[in-house]
Amino acid sequence: MIRAIFFSIFDVHEGPKVLHQVPADSIAPSNKSSQTPLLHFPSVSSYIIPRPEYCSKLITFCTPAHRVLCQPVCLHSSTYPRNAYTFSIALVLDASTPFASYATVTLKLASLLQTLEEQSRFLSRDTSAPNTGKIYALCEILLEDLNNYCESMIPIDDSNTLNIKLFPTYPPPPPLFPHHVPLSTVRLESLTDPNWDLTMLRVLPHINGINSVKQISLLADADYKLVRKAIEHLLYYGCLLLLDIFSFSASYASTAELASFVEDTDMQEECAAYVAVPPVLSNSKASQSDPISGFQLVELYLKLRQGQTVKSFYVDNVEIVDRIDIRRFITFGVIKGFLYRVHRYAIATSQTSRRKREHKVKSKQKADEPTAAESQIDATKSERHQLQMEKFLDGTHCFDEICTELMIGERELMRRLKAFGDVQIICR
Repeated sequence: MIRAIFFSIFDVHEGPKVLHQVPADSIAPSNKSSQTPLLHFPSVSSYIIPRPEYCSKLITFCTPAHRVLCQPVCLHSSTYPRNAYTFSIALVLDASTPFASYATVTLKLASLLQTLEEQSRFLSRDTSAPNTGKIYALCEILLEDLNNYCESMIPIDDSNTLNIKLFPTYPPPPPLFPHHVPLSTVRLESLTDPNWDLTMLRVLPHINGINSVKQISLLADADYKLVRKAIEHLLYYGCLLLLDIFSFSASYASTAELASFVEDTDMQEECAAYVAVPPVLSNSKASQSDPISGFQLVELYLKLRQGQTVKSFYVDNVEIVDRIDIRRFITFGVIKGFLYRVHRYAIATSQTSRRKREHKVKSKQKADEPTAAESQIDATKSERHQLQMEKFLDGTHCFDEICTELMIGERELMRRLKAFGDVQIICR
């Protein structure tokens, strides 16, 4: 929120001086005023009206309770006293207020006032008393409109109008990796138009909560870096959520947040509608007449635990799970925060590293010996797999990431890990 807006100039007799301030007496109070100013102007005047070499640059500084943003402007001309006219319009915010969007407003205000001054001496010819006239009215309307409506349109004269809008600043999106699965939270097709980025238009049809970022880039036949940039853009504006790759060999467990699902009947109804299998696609006659209840959903979520794969969970509860979409069932819990994915990581021991080095030496020696062509190819292929696996065996890369990077399935990954040597697999 903007606490105050003030306009100041460099007076050839008095030095830096506040001409207009909104609210009145908020920066430079009169002698009769008992109001405490938001900041002590004489102590910060060198930042508001600085030396010419610091003009035309955004300046921001903080006092204990407030932040000030301004862009001083210094115009040189023989028509001005001392051949220069220096002014600055400044915004005062709370110190804790995110100021990125207000910086844009400050820059645009300074640019507009500079243009008006160069065109018609709009500022220097204004002889209005302090806190009166067009400049004061501009500051007053601007403060009220931006605080109440986050935008303002102020006609200055017949040929100039000030249009300003405060755009919200969102936090940076979470880190995006090739194995992440984007899920749309809005109808993306309803937001598009032919003028959108070409990569974005090619990516959108493949965002379905099933394909990973890497798969989307392959299906869209687009460069991975461009696809990642497009998905990060959608993440920034809250159009997507990030999930894990769904697999029947994956393991999920409940969190303490499951208690809120147990007590919230509305969420249970929402879940039942989300996971229900359409009657046409259902293989069970019971699902066409008997929708799953909230109690049954709670019971199913409570049965998910570490060490149990989705496949074994399905087999143990096939009579109930057959009536729902198992992928949507898992996805709903992850989105609501009462389920989490139990990832698996591989760690190579020091003994494995030694064996790996020995394996490289032996492979090199075998390559020098006269052997069959097929044996040489197998040795080279095995060595290449060993080198590919090496960087992923430090305990920081989950199986999803390894499979996606190497473009292999989990069964092939386990085969390579066994061939690598003594590798420990941990779940967390």
